[in-house]
Amino acid sequence: MTFIKRLVFHLFFLLLAITAGIALSVAGAALYFAPSLPDVHQLQDYQLEMPLRVYTRDDKLIGEFGAQRRQLVKGDEIPQNFINALLAAEDAGFYQHPGVDPRGLLRAALELGTSGRIRSGGSTITMQVARNYLLTLDQTFTRKIREILLSLQMEQILSKQQILELYVNKIYLGQGAYGVGAAAEAYFDKPLNELSLPELATIAGLPKAPSSLNPISNPQRSLIRRNWVLLRMHQLDMIDQQAYQNAVQAPIETRRHHAQPDVQAPWVAEMARQYALERFGDEAYTGNYRIVTTLDSKMQEAARNALVNGLVDYDTRHGWRGAEQSDIPASLSEAQDNTDRAGLEEELSESPEVESTAREAAARSKASVPGVDGDVSNWQRVLDATPRLGPLQPAIVINTNGRTMRVLNDDDEVITIEWPGLEWAARYLSPRGRAAAPNSAGQIAKRGDLVRIMERTRGDGWRLAQMPQAEGALVSLDPQTGALRALQGGFSFANSKFNRVTQARRQPGSNFKPFIYLAALENGMTPATIVNDAPIVQAGVGNQDAWRPENSERSFGGPTRLRVGLYRSLNLVTIRTLQSVGLDNTIDFLVNMGFERKRLPHGLSLALGTAELTPLEIARGYAEIANGGFRIKPWFIERVSQGEDGPNLLEETNPPAACRECDPMDATVTIDDRTYPIAERVASPDSVYMLRTMMRDVIERGTGRAALSLNRGDIAGKTGTTNDQRDAWFSGFNNNVVTSVWVGKDSNETIAEYGAQAALPIWKDYMGTVLKGTPEAAPSAPDDIVTVRIDPDTGKRLHDEDSGGITEIFRKDNLPPYQPRSIRPELESESGSQGTGSYDAIF
Repeated sequence: MTFIKRLVFHLFFLLLAITAGIALSVAGAALYFAPSLPDVHQLQDYQLEMPLRVYTRDDKLIGEFGAQRRQLVKGDEIPQNFINALLAAEDAGFYQHPGVDPRGLLRAALELGTSGRIRSGGSTITMQVARNYLLTLDQTFTRKIREILLSLQMEQILSKQQILELYVNKIYLGQGAYGVGAAAEAYFDKPLNELSLPELATIAGLPKAPSSLNPISNPQRSLIRRNWVLLRMHQLDMIDQQAYQNAVQAPIETRRHHAQPDVQAPWVAEMARQYALERFGDEAYTGNYRIVTTLDSKMQEAARNALVNGLVDYDTRHGWRGAEQSDIPASLSEAQDNTDRAGLEEELSESPEVESTAREAAARSKASVPGVDGDVSNWQRVLDATPRLGPLQPAIVINTNGRTMRVLNDDDEVITIEWPGLEWAARYLSPRGRAAAPNSAGQIAKRGDLVRIMERTRGDGWRLAQMPQAEGALVSLDPQTGALRALQGGFSFANSKFNRVTQARRQPGSNFKPFIYLAALENGMTPATIVNDAPIVQAGVGNQDAWRPENSERSFGGPTRLRVGLYRSLNLVTIRTLQSVGLDNTIDFLVNMGFERKRLPHGLSLALGTAELTPLEIARGYAEIANGGFRIKPWFIERVSQGEDGPNLLEETNPPAACRECDPMDATVTIDDRTYPIAERVASPDSVYMLRTMMRDVIERGTGRAALSLNRGDIAGKTGTTNDQRDAWFSGFNNNVVTSVWVGKDSNETIAEYGAQAALPIWKDYMGTVLKGTPEAAPSAPDDIVTVRIDPDTGKRLHDEDSGGITEIFRKDNLPPYQPRSIRPELESESGSQGTGSYDAIF
């Protein structure tokens, strides 16, 4: 008996010591962390957040960021069934605990210690509010202690209803929806107060894993989670047996909400978002900021259409790679039997009826579409969960019959694709090869295949399509001011947010050659200067092989005029031109144009476009040719304000602008009611004009001849293709618009096409649209430019009395020497006849 008393006595004091130790630890932690804790009182002033909105210069919306998917719900507007479902799923003791649930924390700690992961979670709703509003999301014990202390404070200051209100308006619930109001719209396209009990339970089950439990993308998993929430509500006496039975047997019926901007320019919208975040921090998403960009909505739409259609055309030329998914079950019931259960162990272990009721609900989720036999509920879910990529819509093959294919699209439309929309789909073998053309639709796809479809370009029906293997970029600038007018950073922003205009550093190949030639013209060479198109061998360094550059045609032309070297894109002529000017002189000139020195290789390969540059950098260089030789800086934000009528918060001064007609003493120029400082001149007007005529020859007789179909005499440009056809380029301009197009693969594999095949058609499509109906805009010749006749073989000037030759332009102070006469003048005078300057005329 004495032993028992002594044991009880010791246990009592041990418990007392442990309790005191815990109390002292909590008190110590509170004292230690208290000075650095955020002020909980700020949660009492919670305000409706207003999103960041981004517009084109003509006031068309291109993007919203922040609170656009959050609809504030007041505490008394939250349906009681949703509160019950949320508490059943997340925090059943919410109204009893003081902000922290010791049992939940202990359970989470035990799970972590025994299994290495937490299945049930240990955070109360109050703790989640503390984390979401006042703390970072880093997974550390320090953050957890701060979270606990803040939760205890919050329960002293805020009511339970206020805490719930904060929670339901902040929590992320998938599909870009923050808060239950936005989630109701995102998943069911109706207000929160109109949702049924099973719909409310579906949303209440999302905080655990908004992506993997998403009822749109993962309806089978969502059904299991939903029915577990309903079972918990029933076990907690929140709903009666009848309500429970009706709810767990209800089919899942989502209706996706589609919100589209006025103009599709997601990469520019993202650029504006990044600017706002750097400038205003997180307030950018909540402070009602409005950014007006320099984009022109019509030019942007033309850019998007041109690049997307051009990449689809490229992909069509290279063959069909097959369906995205195959053998997709038509019914949700069949799909439910095959669904992955990983991550749902807690829900499934609660009771066997969780899985059985989910299976029964799936069986009741039948859906029919006119024109399709049987239940297509799973096909609908798959299509709804598959995003559209540009103009490509997801569709599932219903059947094929001879040379037609019937498909179900994501709008529940049954579409018949005729043979003209299918016959292109010869099987892809390699970038340079395809199999034989198909003879029937059945050779292309079968029932249950997920494919892509798009409307044909001329609006005459539908065609089979696929996500192109090649990517691309198109950027268009105002060459006078550098203002960005259009930017398409890839095929589909939904598929890849990588901005290839500003981020993809690729070799421009021959697209870079005009800059080498401009440096040559600035250093005294002329379009008629003779350069030897002959082999070059540069010894290798160390174990490297010798460098033996070749022309693309693997031939040599001997003495060649500079003009011919450019429009025929002769590599060896360009390299020898660079040698004549000098590598250091050329690089200094290019740096003065705005290219970064560290990005320019210090070797003769510079002439072949081996510098790794973005399409925007190339477009800026071309803009300086188009504007007459002025250094400009690309820019894209015109105005930043809080609200539509707020003052302009843009701190940057106006960028410099080109002005051909301005007096050298002028400091500013006004363009479209905006005053700009006049840009620095980096090349003489004479050199730029001569280069422009040489680049016009690229269109008239070189690799850019396809652009002649635009029937405009004011456009000039240059193609570009890199080794093994990894990159295809075309850049071109008139006085008012400069545009660069790049086509390639992100993997840097070959696209097996030249710039004239892959990039030029896109450029032509875009420029044809934006220049349609506009007057031609080409510069007049500077006063110092004169035209003389030359011998095309030697580049030398012919005498007035000499016959034949061709005309060429020069600076009047830099004319070539005369072609030597082949007959002595005194003999010519004595004979009484005039020489022709050729030996052939004598005989």
